[in-house]
Amino acid sequence: MDDLKDSRGDSTGDVDYPARIDRSVVIGDSVRRVSVWSLRILFIAVAAYVGWLILGQLWRGVLPVILALIVCTVLSTPNMWLRKLKFPPALAAVTTIIIFFAAIAGVFWLIAPSIARQSQTLYYQVFDGILSVQLWLQGDPFNLDANDVDNFFNEVVGWLQNQAGTIAGEIFSGLGMATSVIITLGVVLVLTFFFLKDGDRFLSWGRQAVGETSGWHLTELLTRAWNTLAGFIRAQAIVSAVDAVFIGIGLVIVGVPMAFALSVITFVAWFIPIVGAFTAGALAVIVALVSLGFTEAVIVLIIVVAVQQLEGNILSPILQSKRSEEHT
Repeated sequence: MDDLKDSRGDSTGDVDYPARIDRSVVIGDSVRRVSVWSLRILFIAVAAYVGWLILGQLWRGVLPVILALIVCTVLSTPNMWLRKLKFPPALAAVTTIIIFFAAIAGVFWLIAPSIARQSQTLYYQVFDGILSVQLWLQGDPFNLDANDVDNFFNEVVGWLQNQAGTIAGEIFSGLGMATSVIITLGVVLVLTFFFLKDGDRFLSWGRQAVGETSGWHLTELLTRAWNTLAGFIRAQAIVSAVDAVFIGIGLVIVGVPMAFALSVITFVAWFIPIVGAFTAGALAVIVALVSLGFTEAVIVLIIVVAVQQLEGNILSPILQSKRSEEHT
């Protein structure tokens, strides 16, 4: 045996073979690792659930802060311009907020006459459309009885009136919610003022609060988060403006009433995730259907879908990727 060992050692160049590991040890080690990771995932899930419950309780306090930060991402640039013009911080913040609300009021002032002027025309067009549908149902190929058609439309009108009464009752019963909304908007306004006025001091205060070493990491994290959020909001604003312009041009070419008002609604609705773009497009198609007819409504639908596809597949990815690259 010694000769065999010597011969094997000589022939293989004294290679050290690893000792055999028992299969139970391998299985036990794998089970132990899975158990450790399962415990970690369980702790993370429990912590996330507890955080979600806490956030639900504190949501009324957290929501104004989030909204104020989103507004500040839009107003921070003009606020810095005023700072460079030697405006005091408080005066720059107040001026920026006043200009912002003045711009919103100006837009509503421009679209209000158009809506007031053409809403009555749309009402009569809807009434004529209902009469046309009634006559169509009474003719070929349906040949429905006139009384049955009238009863059907009367039931529909009665149902709508009942729903309107229900909605009115909910509005009056929801005055507390309306008050809460007003208070929330007031808090957002106040927070926006202080964020614009003293936001540049927050990072230095944060470094002093958590310590110099951790403070620089916190500064870098918050700066990157702010730049990313601001870039996303600005890119989304550009995308919304482009969509509103092109859809508005299409509505003007087709001859849809309230084209400017619908363009403004499209711009605002594009900031609402998932349902905003769909709702604005559906509203434009309905107005075209009521005022102009089926063919024009189909044309408006094609315009809206085409613009949304170009925005979703080309414009928005390009802008968002550029913004992400700038702040990484």
